[in-house]
Amino acid sequence: MSHDPDRLKPASAAIRAGRRASGPSLAPALWASSVWESESMDDAHRRATGMRADQFYGRYSNPTVRSFEDVIAELEGAQDAMAFGSGMGAIASTVLALCSAGDHIVAAKQLYAGTLAFLRGPCARFGIDVTLVDGTVPGAFEAAILPSRTMMVLAETPSNPRLELCDLDELGSIMGPFTVVDSTFATPIGQQPLAHGVDLVLHSATKGIAGHNDATIGVIAGEKELIDAVWAYGVLHGAMASPFDALNALRGARTLAVRTAHQSATARRLGEWLEQHPAVGSVHYPGLASHPQHDLAQRQMRQFGTVLAFELTGGRSAVAGLLDRIQLAKRATSLGGPETLVCHPMTTTHASLTTDEQADTGVTEGLVRVSLGLEDPGDIIADFYQALEVS
Repeated sequence: MSHDPDRLKPASAAIRAGRRASGPSLAPALWASSVWESESMDDAHRRATGMRADQFYGRYSNPTVRSFEDVIAELEGAQDAMAFGSGMGAIASTVLALCSAGDHIVAAKQLYAGTLAFLRGPCARFGIDVTLVDGTVPGAFEAAILPSRTMMVLAETPSNPRLELCDLDELGSIMGPFTVVDSTFATPIGQQPLAHGVDLVLHSATKGIAGHNDATIGVIAGEKELIDAVWAYGVLHGAMASPFDALNALRGARTLAVRTAHQSATARRLGEWLEQHPAVGSVHYPGLASHPQHDLAQRQMRQFGTVLAFELTGGRSAVAGLLDRIQLAKRATSLGGPETLVCHPMTTTHASLTTDEQADTGVTEGLVRVSLGLEDPGDIIADFYQALEVS
């Protein structure tokens, strides 16, 4: 079998990419500097007026941050990538870079609560109109587009917290508006939206990509011209990634494939077990045959993800009891790290939504979200078994 270094599989690409600033060191190099000396007036002018000079001023770019961006671009099959100080920094900068007063956005209602709050708050205040649609309904995005006004179509797939999917081929076929997919739950190992024709893919890399609960960082990837356009605004917005967080995220990306494989396998095993438990009304995980979009997941996802959600028939009090009794898993609201995390979306991740908004996005009193970690799957199932037993 011949070896083509330019067509490595994702696990190999994650190991090879992102070494531009490290020289012969196998460990990523940390460039902690916020400013660099210029050789001359002309050199300083060239760096100040060029695109993304990575040895000029930290708000423009940074060698460690650029190395992390290289990894994401490689994994997403993109020409370039751009990192931000958080996932919300990535979303806000991208929207405000590409949309102006009077423009229109079509977005799935199945979005992280922070994204919904940004669309309903600052976007509305800046005169950017937003139409929310059910992203699981075929043709819903296209039907809501306003010719000459719609500048962006925004989706999150799989969605937070119910793991609902949007059809990437359908999104990629939309002509005119920029199409943007938040792929945080899938990671670049799980799916590749750009391969379906989507313009930009976005991640809260704080989660699965960095993977160790020690970095806060966001990232987008796509064609270089489009990334440069976002950078031109982003350098003014100032939501730039810290080189320290980029270093941790770069380290995390090296093991992303093996972590995702283990966590996804555990998620599926736990989901299958939960489906049989009498206290559980339903389980939401694209890798299960019971998921209403399982066929779509099989078509567009390489891994089914490290997060699942389930409904306790006992409602809010049953969730409180579960959270009181859980022992191995941790009560925390993030995802993608080495520890299994459990949260109640209604009172944490989606607490900012009104009761009607929670109901509209499927956030019920009995909904539990679980981010699977790197523990032994049997231990995790045993923990949920004892936590779901009513004394």
